[in-house]
Amino acid sequence: MIKRRVFLFLAVIGPGIITANVDNDAGGITTYSLAGAHFGYSLIWALIPITLALIMVQEMSARMGVVTGKGLADLIRENYGIKVTFYLMLLLLLTDLGNTVAEFAGWAAAMEIFGVSKYISVPIGAFFIWWLVVKGSYRSVEKVFLIACTVYFTYIISGFLAHPDWKAIAVQTVVPQISFQSDYLVMLIGLIGTTIAPWMQFYLQSAIVEKGIEIKDYNVSRLDVIFGCIFTDVVAFFIIVACAATLFQNHIRIETAQDAALSLAPLAGKFAAQLFAFGLANASLFAASILPLATAYYICEGFGWEAGINKTFKEAPQFMWLYTGLIVIGAVSILVPNAPLLKIMFLSQVANGIMLPFVLVFMIQLINDPHLMGNYTNSRLFNVIVWVTTAVMIVLTVLLLVSLLFPGLL
Repeated sequence: MIKRRVFLFLAVIGPGIITANVDNDAGGITTYSLAGAHFGYSLIWALIPITLALIMVQEMSARMGVVTGKGLADLIRENYGIKVTFYLMLLLLLTDLGNTVAEFAGWAAAMEIFGVSKYISVPIGAFFIWWLVVKGSYRSVEKVFLIACTVYFTYIISGFLAHPDWKAIAVQTVVPQISFQSDYLVMLIGLIGTTIAPWMQFYLQSAIVEKGIEIKDYNVSRLDVIFGCIFTDVVAFFIIVACAATLFQNHIRIETAQDAALSLAPLAGKFAAQLFAFGLANASLFAASILPLATAYYICEGFGWEAGINKTFKEAPQFMWLYTGLIVIGAVSILVPNAPLLKIMFLSQVANGIMLPFVLVFMIQLINDPHLMGNYTNSRLFNVIVWVTTAVMIVLTVLLLVSLLFPGLL
Protein backbone atom coordinates (compact mmCIF):
# COMPACT_ATOMS: atom_id res chain seq x y z
CA MET A 1 0.00 0.00 0.00
CA ILE A 2 2.82 2.41 0.91
CA LYS A 3 4.69 1.62 -2.29
CA ARG A 4 1.52 2.23 -4.33
CA ARG A 5 1.00 5.61 -2.66
CA VAL A 6 4.59 6.62 -3.36
CA PHE A 7 4.24 5.70 -7.04
CA LEU A 8 0.93 7.57 -7.21
CA PHE A 9 2.52 10.68 -5.70
CA LEU A 10 5.46 10.53 -8.11
CA ALA A 11 3.06 10.10 -11.04
CA VAL A 12 0.92 13.11 -10.10
CA ILE A 13 3.52 15.62 -8.82
CA GLY A 14 4.90 18.18 -11.22
CA PRO A 15 2.41 20.92 -12.11
CA GLY A 16 2.20 22.37 -8.58
CA ILE A 17 5.92 22.26 -7.81
CA ILE A 18 6.94 23.57 -11.25
CA THR A 19 4.39 26.41 -11.32
CA ALA A 20 5.31 27.64 -7.84
CA ASN A 21 9.06 27.47 -8.44
CA VAL A 22 8.92 29.33 -11.73
CA ASP A 23 7.46 32.08 -9.57
CA ASN A 24 11.04 32.69 -8.38
CA ASP A 25 12.05 33.88 -11.84
CA ALA A 26 14.43 36.70 -12.84
CA GLY A 27 11.87 39.37 -12.05
CA GLY A 28 11.03 37.68 -8.77
CA ILE A 29 14.66 37.30 -7.71
CA THR A 30 15.27 40.94 -8.62
CA THR A 31 12.25 42.00 -6.57
CA TYR A 32 13.28 39.92 -3.54
CA SER A 33 16.88 41.17 -3.84
CA LEU A 34 15.73 44.80 -3.94
CA ALA A 35 13.39 44.18 -1.00
CA GLY A 36 16.26 42.84 1.12
CA ALA A 37 18.88 45.34 -0.02
CA HIS A 38 16.69 48.45 0.29
CA PHE A 39 14.33 47.53 3.15
CA GLY A 40 16.31 45.00 5.18
CA TYR A 41 14.18 42.46 7.02
CA SER A 42 11.15 44.80 7.22
CA LEU A 43 9.19 43.09 4.42
CA ILE A 44 9.78 39.49 5.50
CA TRP A 45 6.50 39.49 7.45
CA ALA A 46 4.62 39.81 4.15
CA LEU A 47 5.77 36.34 3.06
CA ILE A 48 3.54 34.62 5.64
CA PRO A 49 0.17 35.96 4.40
CA ILE A 50 1.45 35.80 0.82
CA THR A 51 2.28 32.07 1.21
CA LEU A 52 -1.13 31.32 2.70
CA ALA A 53 -2.87 33.22 -0.10
CA LEU A 54 -0.68 31.54 -2.73
CA ILE A 55 -1.60 28.07 -1.45
CA MET A 56 -5.31 28.93 -1.53
CA VAL A 57 -5.23 30.44 -5.01
CA GLN A 58 -3.10 27.66 -6.52
CA GLU A 59 -5.25 25.00 -4.91
CA MET A 60 -8.32 26.55 -6.55
CA SER A 61 -6.65 26.36 -9.97
CA ALA A 62 -5.65 22.74 -9.41
CA ARG A 63 -9.14 21.82 -8.21
CA MET A 64 -10.83 23.46 -11.21
CA GLY A 65 -8.47 21.66 -13.59
CA VAL A 66 -9.05 18.28 -11.96
CA VAL A 67 -12.84 18.61 -11.70
CA THR A 68 -13.68 20.30 -15.03
CA GLY A 69 -10.87 18.93 -17.21
CA LYS A 70 -10.59 22.42 -18.75
CA GLY A 71 -8.13 25.30 -18.54
CA LEU A 72 -8.98 28.58 -16.82
CA ALA A 73 -9.12 30.61 -20.05
CA ASP A 74 -11.44 27.95 -21.50
CA LEU A 75 -13.82 28.35 -18.57
CA ILE A 76 -13.74 32.15 -18.74
CA ARG A 77 -14.62 32.11 -22.45
CA GLU A 78 -17.44 29.61 -21.97
CA ASN A 79 -18.97 31.49 -19.04
CA TYR A 80 -18.28 35.17 -19.81
CA GLY A 81 -18.07 35.34 -23.59
CA ILE A 82 -15.44 36.08 -26.19
CA LYS A 83 -15.42 39.90 -25.71
CA VAL A 84 -14.47 39.77 -22.03
CA THR A 85 -11.99 37.00 -22.77
CA PHE A 86 -10.35 39.01 -25.57
CA TYR A 87 -9.60 42.07 -23.39
CA LEU A 88 -8.39 39.95 -20.48
CA MET A 89 -6.11 37.92 -22.76
CA LEU A 90 -4.73 41.10 -24.35
CA LEU A 91 -3.80 42.63 -20.99
CA LEU A 92 -2.25 39.38 -19.78
CA LEU A 93 -0.32 38.99 -23.05
CA LEU A 94 1.26 42.43 -22.63
CA THR A 95 2.12 41.70 -18.99
CA ASP A 96 3.64 38.32 -19.82
CA LEU A 97 5.62 39.77 -22.71
CA GLY A 98 7.28 42.10 -20.20
CA ASN A 99 7.84 39.14 -17.90
CA THR A 100 9.46 37.12 -20.72
CA VAL A 101 11.83 39.99 -21.52
CA ALA A 102 12.69 40.06 -17.82
CA GLU A 103 13.60 36.37 -17.87
CA PHE A 104 16.03 36.79 -20.75
CA ALA A 105 17.46 39.86 -19.04
CA GLY A 106 18.12 37.75 -15.96
CA TRP A 107 19.69 34.97 -18.03
CA ALA A 108 21.96 37.45 -19.84
CA ALA A 109 22.96 39.18 -16.58
CA ALA A 110 23.75 35.90 -14.83
CA MET A 111 25.85 34.59 -17.71
CA GLU A 112 27.78 37.86 -17.89
CA ILE A 113 28.87 37.25 -14.29
CA PHE A 114 30.48 34.05 -15.58
CA GLY A 115 32.10 35.96 -18.47
CA VAL A 116 29.70 35.00 -21.28
CA SER A 117 28.46 37.80 -23.54
CA LYS A 118 24.69 38.23 -23.88
CA TYR A 119 25.13 38.06 -27.66
CA ILE A 120 26.20 34.44 -27.18
CA SER A 121 24.15 33.34 -24.15
CA VAL A 122 20.76 34.76 -25.19
CA PRO A 123 20.51 33.14 -28.66
CA ILE A 124 21.75 29.80 -27.28
CA GLY A 125 19.35 29.93 -24.34
CA ALA A 126 16.41 30.94 -26.53
CA PHE A 127 17.05 28.13 -29.00
CA PHE A 128 17.42 25.56 -26.22
CA ILE A 129 14.08 26.31 -24.53
CA TRP A 130 12.32 26.56 -27.92
CA TRP A 131 13.71 23.18 -28.96
CA LEU A 132 12.90 21.63 -25.58
CA VAL A 133 9.18 22.41 -25.79
CA VAL A 134 8.58 22.22 -29.54
CA LYS A 135 10.43 18.93 -30.02
CA GLY A 136 9.69 17.32 -26.64
CA SER A 137 6.68 15.64 -25.05
CA TYR A 138 4.90 16.79 -21.91
CA ARG A 139 6.57 14.08 -19.81
CA SER A 140 10.10 14.84 -21.06
CA VAL A 141 9.64 18.58 -20.59
CA GLU A 142 8.24 18.09 -17.08
CA LYS A 143 11.26 15.99 -16.06
CA VAL A 144 13.63 18.77 -17.17
CA PHE A 145 11.57 21.36 -15.29
CA LEU A 146 11.56 19.27 -12.09
CA ILE A 147 15.35 18.94 -12.25
CA ALA A 148 15.60 22.72 -12.64
CA CYS A 149 13.52 23.14 -9.46
CA THR A 150 16.26 21.50 -7.36
CA VAL A 151 18.73 24.27 -8.24
CA TYR A 152 16.79 26.74 -6.07
CA PHE A 153 18.51 25.22 -3.02
CA THR A 154 21.48 27.44 -3.96
CA TYR A 155 19.63 30.46 -2.57
CA ILE A 156 19.02 28.76 0.76
CA ILE A 157 22.75 28.03 1.03
CA SER A 158 23.57 31.65 0.09
CA GLY A 159 21.26 32.86 2.84
CA PHE A 160 23.13 30.87 5.51
CA LEU A 161 26.52 31.93 4.14
CA ALA A 162 25.49 35.58 4.63
CA HIS A 163 25.41 34.99 8.44
CA PRO A 164 22.20 36.94 9.10
CA ASP A 165 20.87 38.15 12.46
CA TRP A 166 18.35 35.38 13.13
CA LYS A 167 16.93 37.10 16.21
CA ALA A 168 16.09 40.25 14.24
CA ILE A 169 14.62 38.10 11.46
CA ALA A 170 12.39 36.24 13.91
CA VAL A 171 11.04 39.50 15.34
CA GLN A 172 10.38 41.15 11.97
CA THR A 173 8.78 37.99 10.60
CA VAL A 174 5.96 38.19 13.13
CA VAL A 175 5.81 41.97 13.74
CA PRO A 176 4.67 43.74 10.55
CA GLN A 177 6.17 47.11 9.64
CA ILE A 178 3.73 49.15 7.58
CA SER A 179 4.59 52.27 5.57
CA PHE A 180 2.49 54.32 3.16
CA GLN A 181 5.44 55.73 1.26
CA SER A 182 5.21 55.07 -2.49
CA ASP A 183 8.49 53.11 -2.73
CA TYR A 184 7.37 50.78 0.09
CA LEU A 185 3.95 50.27 -1.51
CA VAL A 186 5.51 49.61 -4.91
CA MET A 187 7.80 47.02 -3.35
CA LEU A 188 4.94 45.39 -1.42
CA ILE A 189 2.79 45.15 -4.56
CA GLY A 190 5.83 43.83 -6.42
CA LEU A 191 6.32 41.13 -3.78
CA ILE A 192 2.71 40.04 -4.02
CA GLY A 193 2.66 40.34 -7.80
CA THR A 194 5.78 38.26 -8.29
CA THR A 195 4.69 35.62 -5.75
CA ILE A 196 1.05 35.29 -6.83
CA ALA A 197 1.30 36.03 -10.55
CA PRO A 198 -1.77 35.84 -12.84
CA TRP A 199 -0.07 33.60 -15.40
CA MET A 200 0.51 30.91 -12.72
CA GLN A 201 -3.19 30.14 -12.37
CA PHE A 202 -3.56 29.60 -16.12
CA TYR A 203 -0.43 27.47 -16.47
CA LEU A 204 -1.14 25.26 -13.45
CA GLN A 205 -4.67 24.48 -14.56
CA SER A 206 -3.60 23.83 -18.16
CA ALA A 207 -0.71 21.58 -17.05
CA ILE A 208 -3.04 19.53 -14.84
CA VAL A 209 -5.48 19.11 -17.73
CA GLU A 210 -2.75 18.11 -20.19
CA LYS A 211 -1.25 15.67 -17.70
CA GLY A 212 -4.68 14.05 -17.35
CA ILE A 213 -4.93 14.21 -13.54
CA GLU A 214 -8.37 12.97 -12.42
CA ILE A 215 -10.59 13.60 -9.39
CA LYS A 216 -9.40 10.40 -7.71
CA ASP A 217 -5.89 11.91 -7.66
CA TYR A 218 -7.06 15.27 -6.28
CA ASN A 219 -5.57 14.84 -2.77
CA VAL A 220 -2.13 14.06 -4.18
CA SER A 221 -2.39 16.99 -6.59
CA ARG A 222 -3.22 19.26 -3.64
CA LEU A 223 -0.09 18.08 -1.79
CA ASP A 224 1.93 18.86 -4.92
CA VAL A 225 0.55 22.41 -4.87
CA ILE A 226 1.08 22.97 -1.12
CA PHE A 227 4.66 21.69 -1.16
CA GLY A 228 5.51 23.82 -4.19
CA CYS A 229 4.05 26.99 -2.66
CA ILE A 230 5.87 26.56 0.67
CA PHE A 231 9.19 25.77 -0.98
CA THR A 232 9.05 28.74 -3.35
CA ASP A 233 8.47 31.19 -0.50
CA VAL A 234 11.20 29.59 1.61
CA VAL A 235 13.53 30.38 -1.30
CA ALA A 236 12.15 33.95 -1.46
CA PHE A 237 12.77 34.29 2.29
CA PHE A 238 16.44 33.33 1.94
CA ILE A 239 16.98 35.68 -1.02
CA ILE A 240 15.67 38.60 1.07
CA VAL A 241 17.74 37.45 4.07
CA ALA A 242 20.96 37.14 2.04
CA CYS A 243 20.63 40.66 0.62
CA ALA A 244 19.40 42.22 3.89
CA ALA A 245 22.22 40.70 5.95
CA THR A 246 24.91 41.94 3.58
CA LEU A 247 23.83 44.78 1.29
CA PHE A 248 21.32 46.54 3.56
CA GLN A 249 23.61 46.31 6.59
CA ASN A 250 26.43 47.91 4.57
CA HIS A 251 24.18 50.54 2.95
CA ILE A 252 24.84 49.20 -0.55
CA ARG A 253 22.17 50.14 -3.11
CA ILE A 254 21.59 47.77 -6.02
CA GLU A 255 19.50 47.93 -9.16
CA THR A 256 19.41 44.32 -10.36
CA ALA A 257 19.81 40.74 -9.15
CA GLN A 258 23.14 40.78 -11.00
CA ASP A 259 24.27 43.64 -8.75
CA ALA A 260 23.19 41.59 -5.74
CA ALA A 261 25.24 38.58 -6.83
CA LEU A 262 28.36 40.67 -7.49
CA SER A 263 28.00 42.64 -4.25
CA LEU A 264 27.66 39.47 -2.18
CA ALA A 265 31.21 38.35 -3.01
CA PRO A 266 33.19 40.68 -0.68
CA LEU A 267 30.52 40.47 2.04
CA ALA A 268 29.43 36.82 2.11
CA GLY A 269 32.22 35.20 0.12
CA LYS A 270 32.80 34.34 -3.53
CA PHE A 271 31.05 30.98 -3.20
CA ALA A 272 27.82 32.63 -1.98
CA ALA A 273 27.96 35.07 -4.90
CA GLN A 274 28.50 32.28 -7.43
CA LEU A 275 25.64 30.26 -5.98
CA PHE A 276 23.41 33.33 -6.20
CA ALA A 277 24.41 33.92 -9.84
CA PHE A 278 24.00 30.25 -10.77
CA GLY A 279 20.54 30.25 -9.21
CA LEU A 280 19.65 33.37 -11.20
CA ALA A 281 20.78 31.75 -14.46
CA ASN A 282 18.76 28.61 -13.80
CA ALA A 283 15.66 30.50 -12.67
CA SER A 284 15.75 32.85 -15.65
CA LEU A 285 16.06 30.18 -18.32
CA PHE A 286 13.53 27.97 -16.52
CA ALA A 287 10.96 30.78 -16.43
CA ALA A 288 11.79 31.94 -19.96
CA SER A 289 10.39 28.62 -21.17
CA ILE A 290 7.39 28.45 -18.80
CA LEU A 291 6.06 31.98 -19.21
CA PRO A 292 5.67 31.88 -23.02
CA LEU A 293 4.24 28.39 -22.57
CA ALA A 294 1.66 29.62 -20.06
CA THR A 295 0.75 32.53 -22.34
CA ALA A 296 0.34 30.27 -25.37
CA TYR A 297 -1.83 27.93 -23.28
CA TYR A 298 -4.32 30.51 -22.05
CA ILE A 299 -4.61 32.50 -25.26
CA CYS A 300 -5.29 29.36 -27.31
CA GLU A 301 -7.77 28.12 -24.72
CA GLY A 302 -9.42 31.54 -24.61
CA PHE A 303 -10.06 31.47 -28.35
CA GLY A 304 -10.78 27.76 -28.66
CA TRP A 305 -7.59 26.84 -30.51
CA GLU A 306 -5.70 23.57 -30.11
CA ALA A 307 -2.98 23.72 -27.45
CA GLY A 308 -0.48 21.36 -25.83
CA ILE A 309 3.18 20.35 -25.71
CA ASN A 310 2.28 16.95 -27.13
CA LYS A 311 0.87 18.61 -30.26
CA THR A 312 2.87 19.39 -33.42
CA PHE A 313 3.05 22.63 -35.40
CA LYS A 314 0.51 21.17 -37.82
CA GLU A 315 -1.89 20.11 -35.04
CA ALA A 316 -1.64 23.31 -32.97
CA PRO A 317 -0.15 26.07 -35.17
CA GLN A 318 -1.42 29.02 -33.08
CA PHE A 319 -0.03 27.49 -29.88
CA MET A 320 3.41 26.77 -31.35
CA TRP A 321 3.71 30.11 -33.16
CA LEU A 322 2.67 32.05 -30.06
CA TYR A 323 5.28 30.23 -28.01
CA THR A 324 7.92 30.81 -30.70
CA GLY A 325 7.01 34.48 -31.15
CA LEU A 326 7.20 35.30 -27.45
CA ILE A 327 10.63 33.69 -27.16
CA VAL A 328 11.92 35.54 -30.24
CA ILE A 329 10.60 38.93 -29.05
CA GLY A 330 11.88 38.35 -25.51
CA ALA A 331 15.34 37.35 -26.69
CA VAL A 332 15.72 40.05 -29.35
CA SER A 333 14.66 42.76 -26.88
CA ILE A 334 17.66 41.93 -24.71
CA LEU A 335 20.04 42.38 -27.62
CA VAL A 336 18.85 45.97 -28.26
CA PRO A 337 21.52 48.40 -26.97
CA ASN A 338 20.54 50.54 -23.94
CA ALA A 339 17.15 48.85 -23.50
CA PRO A 340 15.64 49.82 -20.08
CA LEU A 341 15.81 46.26 -18.78
CA LEU A 342 15.62 47.04 -15.07
CA LYS A 343 12.48 49.12 -15.51
CA ILE A 344 10.89 46.38 -17.63
CA MET A 345 11.78 43.71 -15.06
CA PHE A 346 10.42 45.54 -12.02
CA LEU A 347 7.34 47.05 -13.68
CA SER A 348 6.37 43.64 -15.04
CA GLN A 349 6.11 42.42 -11.44
CA VAL A 350 4.01 45.44 -10.44
CA ALA A 351 1.79 44.79 -13.49
CA ASN A 352 1.33 41.24 -12.19
CA GLY A 353 0.09 42.67 -8.91
CA ILE A 354 -2.36 45.01 -10.65
CA MET A 355 -3.74 42.28 -12.94
CA LEU A 356 -4.12 39.69 -10.18
CA PRO A 357 -7.45 40.96 -8.72
CA PHE A 358 -9.14 40.70 -12.13
CA VAL A 359 -8.06 37.07 -12.52
CA LEU A 360 -9.02 36.23 -8.93
CA VAL A 361 -12.56 37.59 -9.38
CA PHE A 362 -13.13 35.27 -12.35
CA MET A 363 -11.64 32.32 -10.45
CA ILE A 364 -13.76 32.87 -7.34
CA GLN A 365 -16.96 33.09 -9.35
CA LEU A 366 -16.14 30.02 -11.44
CA ILE A 367 -15.11 27.79 -8.56
CA ASN A 368 -18.27 28.64 -6.63
CA ASP A 369 -20.50 27.63 -9.54
CA PRO A 370 -22.09 24.28 -8.54
CA HIS A 371 -22.93 23.53 -12.20
CA LEU A 372 -19.18 23.48 -12.93
CA MET A 373 -17.73 22.18 -9.69
CA GLY A 374 -20.48 20.03 -8.16
CA ASN A 375 -19.45 19.21 -4.59
CA TYR A 376 -15.99 20.76 -5.07
CA THR A 377 -16.94 24.42 -4.67
CA ASN A 378 -15.05 26.61 -2.19
CA SER A 379 -15.60 26.38 1.53
CA ARG A 380 -16.43 29.56 3.42
CA LEU A 381 -12.83 29.81 4.68
CA PHE A 382 -11.45 29.62 1.14
CA ASN A 383 -13.80 32.35 -0.02
CA VAL A 384 -12.90 34.63 2.89
CA ILE A 385 -9.15 34.29 2.24
CA VAL A 386 -9.28 34.79 -1.53
CA TRP A 387 -11.73 37.70 -1.26
CA VAL A 388 -9.50 39.33 1.37
CA THR A 389 -6.48 38.80 -0.93
CA THR A 390 -8.37 40.42 -3.81
CA ALA A 391 -9.50 43.34 -1.65
CA VAL A 392 -5.96 43.89 -0.31
CA MET A 393 -4.54 43.97 -3.85
CA ILE A 394 -7.16 46.52 -4.94
CA VAL A 395 -6.49 48.73 -1.89
CA LEU A 396 -2.71 48.53 -2.39
CA THR A 397 -3.04 49.41 -6.07
CA VAL A 398 -5.23 52.44 -5.28
CA LEU A 399 -2.81 53.59 -2.56
CA LEU A 400 0.09 53.19 -4.98
CA LEU A 401 -1.61 55.32 -7.64
CA VAL A 402 -2.54 57.97 -5.06
CA SER A 403 1.01 58.09 -3.68
CA LEU A 404 2.47 58.49 -7.17
CA LEU A 405 -0.04 61.11 -8.34
CA PHE A 406 -0.27 63.03 -5.05
CA PRO A 407 3.04 62.45 -3.22
CA GLY A 408 2.18 64.61 -0.20
CA LEU A 409 -1.28 63.19 0.42
CA LEU A 410 -0.28 59.97 2.25
